Amino acid sequence: MQTLSIDLETRSSVDIGKCGVYKYAESDDFDILLFGVSADHGPVTVYDLASGESVPEEILTALTDQSVEKWAYNSSFERICLSEWLKRKNPRLFRSRGGKYLDPGAWKCSMVLGAYNGLPFGLEKIGAVLGFEEQKLKEGRDLIRYFCVPSRVISRDWNLPEHAPEKWELFKKYNERDVRVELQIQKRLSKYPAPDSVWEEYHIDQEINDRGIRIDRQLVTQAIRMDETARAELTKELKALTGLGNPNSVAQLKQYLIEHGIEVDTLGKKEAAEMIKTVPEDIGKVLSLRLQIAKSSVKKYQAMENCVCEDGRCRGLFQFYGASRTGRWAGRLIQLQNLPQNHLPDLEQARELVRQGDYEMLKLLYPSVPAVLSELIRTAFIPEDGMKFIVSDYSAVEARALSFLAGEQWRMDVFHNGRDIYCESASRMFHVPVEKNGVNGRLRQRGKVAELALGYGGSVGALKAMGAVEMGVPEEELKPLVDAWRQANPKIVEYWWKIDDAVKTAIRQQVPQQVGNIIFKMRSGVLFIFLPSGRKLAYIKPRIEENQFGGESVTYMGTDAQKHWNRIESYGPKIVENIVQAVCRDLLADTMKNLRQYRIVGHVHDEVIIEAPEDTPTGTITDIMGHTPEWIRGLELRGDGFEAPFYRKD
Repeated sequence: MQTLSIDLETRSSVDIGKCGVYKYAESDDFDILLFGVSADHGPVTVYDLASGESVPEEILTALTDQSVEKWAYNSSFERICLSEWLKRKNPRLFRSRGGKYLDPGAWKCSMVLGAYNGLPFGLEKIGAVLGFEEQKLKEGRDLIRYFCVPSRVISRDWNLPEHAPEKWELFKKYNERDVRVELQIQKRLSKYPAPDSVWEEYHIDQEINDRGIRIDRQLVTQAIRMDETARAELTKELKALTGLGNPNSVAQLKQYLIEHGIEVDTLGKKEAAEMIKTVPEDIGKVLSLRLQIAKSSVKKYQAMENCVCEDGRCRGLFQFYGASRTGRWAGRLIQLQNLPQNHLPDLEQARELVRQGDYEMLKLLYPSVPAVLSELIRTAFIPEDGMKFIVSDYSAVEARALSFLAGEQWRMDVFHNGRDIYCESASRMFHVPVEKNGVNGRLRQRGKVAELALGYGGSVGALKAMGAVEMGVPEEELKPLVDAWRQANPKIVEYWWKIDDAVKTAIRQQVPQQVGNIIFKMRSGVLFIFLPSGRKLAYIKPRIEENQFGGESVTYMGTDAQKHWNRIESYGPKIVENIVQAVCRDLLADTMKNLRQYRIVGHVHDEVIIEAPEDTPTGTITDIMGHTPEWIRGLELRGDGFEAPFYRKD
């Protein structure tokens, strides 16, 4: 036996959507109902465990045999479920490299293989896109609702096979069909394999997800309690000011504002904050209270409480290849990629007040309890006792990668010499010396906002979205700022359109194109972009079509912002953004390989969080972060870092 393709149907009273597979499988009432499997791409067999059937010893032994390759769609689910099931039902067979779960090193995932080739997430979606004759059975959702979650019938805990024999037989067919569809994915994509380096990254990702990250449960519990108290007080005050029955209702609050002579299209955070500056004081108070109530801090704390396992660690927080256009990771459950920043100068004091549940003192010392709780979200992540966090990231990694790929030498010199890119950019844009907190220091802010907004073809709209006006840049200066940045970075501007031309030529002429160390090739209706690391980006069914401005744009099939499979429009600068972010993702993946001997517990974009013994030097980690891989020699990297007793921004 060389390969197993597996699909499980399971049950648990834990909500997997809110809590994740680790806590789902940890539940006392978790069990496997159906075990669908194909050995070496042979016939599919469904073992009906709920009806008393047994899985053959040969299959069970193969689950822990590192020489047998295990495949599944979203294989982390099968691996974690089988880990718990084996420990309970067949403990003599469970083996792992000192961990709680089956070693991920022998597992591969057809969902990852699909994402690597630009295909959507979801077995049903990928089957439809690839045009399989056998598709995932659409009745599956109803069957899962019937057999896999606690019964709605008061007289029984679970719906069993004998309660609905016809449904059960259909459920077995559903399980068998899922294995067949998964096998089709493997077969169809066999000519487009993910390289071994990507599978190594996947296995590291699974190790990090298995390890999890500890949370301060006392802080989380008290934060949720304080948030409830603060919301109740704020809502009561808002009711008294407005006379509304439900001042949290957007419709009611809009009507209140209209009655007071203020027309509003939206009550979004940014818009409400702007309105406060111009409306009468009493209305400003109403909007201020509304903003405090709208703070989303409790959702993050609640997510932590939902998914924390019995040992106090939250697991399964990272989705490998979550962003298919770049291959970057995506957040799951708590969403570490989307946490509020912390700016409180006395972070530890505020944190301790919350841990001790001292609501009155917190309210006395700080103007907004919800705002404090929001800033403390990061600090809920803590290392094990006797250890510390080392938080390390790259310095300006996207700016460095873009400069290197485009060959903008003056920028590479800035990085090589350790100078401030925002000052140097402003100096080039305005033709005067600029020093941080020194001569012409006010211009550094303009250099910074230009750097953050304009690297991928952005113009006035991008500057506004980046908050340029709020930072003090007058609106009439936005267009000149765009022009000045582009004039200061001619190689980058040239690079946008070289990439645009190469993509269009590759699509039109079906001939490989190369720009610097990036190669473009069409193959079987897919545009592949070969990155310096050896990894590829895939654009499905690309076409060149007329855009809304009368020019030409590249379009391709992909998952849009609404998570629908649609035709997406792109152009040179946007494709450059994908390439740069993909290269930065590969740099992070390379660093995680070099840091594998350390306990990585999390990572966010270009940052890694390591749980380390107290005597571990931070410099050791930052030196590894600053190592440039062989595949992109010449790129100047620098790692920064700090240590802390809890997670925070430096």
